[in-house]
Amino acid sequence: MDKPVLKDSLRLFQCFENVKSRSMFGGFGIFSGETMFALVVNDKLHLRANAENEEQFKQAGLSPYVYKKRGFPVVTKHFAIPEEWWDAPEQIIEHAKQSFEAAKQDKEKKSQTGPSRIKDLPNLRLANERMLKKAGICTVDELYEAGALNAYKALQETHQETVSIDLLWALEGAVSGRHWSVIPPQRRSELLSKLNG
Repeated sequence: MDKPVLKDSLRLFQCFENVKSRSMFGGFGIFSGETMFALVVNDKLHLRANAENEEQFKQAGLSPYVYKKRGFPVVTKHFAIPEEWWDAPEQIIEHAKQSFEAAKQDKEKKSQTGPSRIKDLPNLRLANERMLKKAGICTVDELYEAGALNAYKALQETHQETVSIDLLWALEGAVSGRHWSVIPPQRRSELLSKLNG
């Protein structure tokens, strides 16, 4: 699937450092180091946009790649390039350089600000975000402020059905920025004694 375009794209992007591809969004993401700046899917090369070059792409008549996630359409920031661009590879490279810069800027912004929604924290999903909202914890900052234990107690109060103890570990991991499975046994015991105390 997508192999000829992928091969051509990887060959074209040899001017970037450490270029590689990985399966993404039902196609292949093209990375320079750890930064994804292009996508090959449905036999087309897509270049990444951000606020700065998205307008250019739209004016050039390019459209973003849309895929379905749990039945809902998700519009990506990757725009399909027109076939005729392949006749002018330097044009693709020029745009790809802007895409790489755009992806790098977005990545830096994201790492500085951290997740903006509860569902984006480690171990948590949209269902957990909704549960916490119902319990009066609506933002990442509010969750950090409450701490895992108070957030878990709030969930116990607002949800009639029993709230699994695994959710306490998930919340502790979310607040401390790690996967729930690496929370030390000592910390788990501490949380449990406070919960039952």
